[in-house]
Amino acid sequence: MTLKRKLLVLLIVAFGGIQFVPVERGNPAVESDFDGPPAIAAILRRSCYDCHSNETAWPWYSWVAPMSWMLAEHVEDGRKRLNFSEWDEDEAWDSMEEIGEEVAAGNMPLKNYLLLHRDARLSDADREALLAWSGYQGVAEGGGEPEDDGHDHD
Repeated sequence: MTLKRKLLVLLIVAFGGIQFVPVERGNPAVESDFDGPPAIAAILRRSCYDCHSNETAWPWYSWVAPMSWMLAEHVEDGRKRLNFSEWDEDEAWDSMEEIGEEVAAGNMPLKNYLLLHRDARLSDADREALLAWSGYQGVAEGGGEPEDDGHDHD
């Protein structure tokens, strides 16, 4: 057996072996869902819920290592940062502020997510709606901070 053939067999065996490494792909129960304007909820569901809720739609490639590891890590991190399935009205202002900042900066949805989920792409109208809803003013319009609603959010 040639060296190339041995390496190929080794790679195939290794790829097969890593498929047995367990990955958590669960969807915990929804504790309290986002309760906002229906148009905003529709945008968030389409563009954000796969990583930022307990309603992740796990695609076929989430069952194939090493991609499964990356996806599980992205979802776990996304849920820790913001989880629409654990929406807390008392903390909503902070979440809205963060959503506005991330959308304005073009950080969300993640570029690598959009490669396989083109329907999650935010249109200009989606972006404007999210920014208006979040109260984000941006640097050009007024200093980069959300509008003051008169509440103390500290």
